[in-house]
Amino acid sequence: MKHFRQGTAIALLGVWLAGAMVSRAAAPASFAYVLQAEGLAKIRSLAVERLAACQRDWIVLDAVFSQQMPWTVEDLKTIRAGRDGRKVLAYLSIGEAEEYRPYWHKEWGTKGQLTAAAPHWLGAENPAWKGNYQVHYWHPEWQRLMLAAVDAAMAQGFDGIYLDLVDAFEHFEAEGARTVDDRVNPATQQTYRRDMVDWVKRIATQARKTRPGALVIPQNGAQLLVHPDFVTVVSGLGLEDTFTEGDKLQPHAHSDYVLGFLKPLRMAGKPVLAIEYPHSTPKQELVRRRAREEDFTWLLTDRQLKTLGESGR
Repeated sequence: MKHFRQGTAIALLGVWLAGAMVSRAAAPASFAYVLQAEGLAKIRSLAVERLAACQRDWIVLDAVFSQQMPWTVEDLKTIRAGRDGRKVLAYLSIGEAEEYRPYWHKEWGTKGQLTAAAPHWLGAENPAWKGNYQVHYWHPEWQRLMLAAVDAAMAQGFDGIYLDLVDAFEHFEAEGARTVDDRVNPATQQTYRRDMVDWVKRIATQARKTRPGALVIPQNGAQLLVHPDFVTVVSGLGLEDTFTEGDKLQPHAHSDYVLGFLKPLRMAGKPVLAIEYPHSTPKQELVRRRAREEDFTWLLTDRQLKTLGESGR
């Protein structure tokens, strides 16, 4: 067992307590989720104006307005000042690599084709999202790259991190046509789910070192809520496609499966953000009704996340 100096232990306790206190913040009455802000306005200053005026409590943004143009500290201050108590969170994909990010090396490959120079922790391209590749999310080199991105987001002035691909463990649990729950990762000798819990905890600690109380919102992966330390460290949970998949109704078995994991989060008083993508009026009304029944904050938006959509509670 390692021994820590008293000051170090107190500092670590402070980080944990800050996270726990902010995690119990009241659920937002509305939120926005915009990863392609050029859809709001082609000029960054105009996008800032529109976001500032949008009346949403929480706003999730990609860390950059465009690939070559990050949001500035002043941009985020202006957006935040548009509504009392507003929080602005930086989107970060922690379970897949994206070839259009600064950490990507051209010699690794492109357009779905990896080269011999690609690191061994990179996997196949996601057929549903071009330019996105599976990763061994537990690998130290991948985690180093992502933690640098967390530091950058905190330096920009974001109020927290919105974590995508938290459910990447599901890929590694697949065995042909069936899924092996809690499958053990031979590289770590613990389950792939436990690896993801530890990864999210590490990100939360990193974010809260420089911004105590930073919000940490994972997207999907509700199965991880069976781990008490995961519930403690997160500030809430984002859920996609719980009730619909586009304009199709989700099977009751799917909705019930996801909802069945939420009790620990509810008991901790932490919010659920429901993101749904239906186009038809009947399906949109169903989402509103079901989300209200479950006490979720809901968002109806486009799958490409180019618009503000409609949100409520």
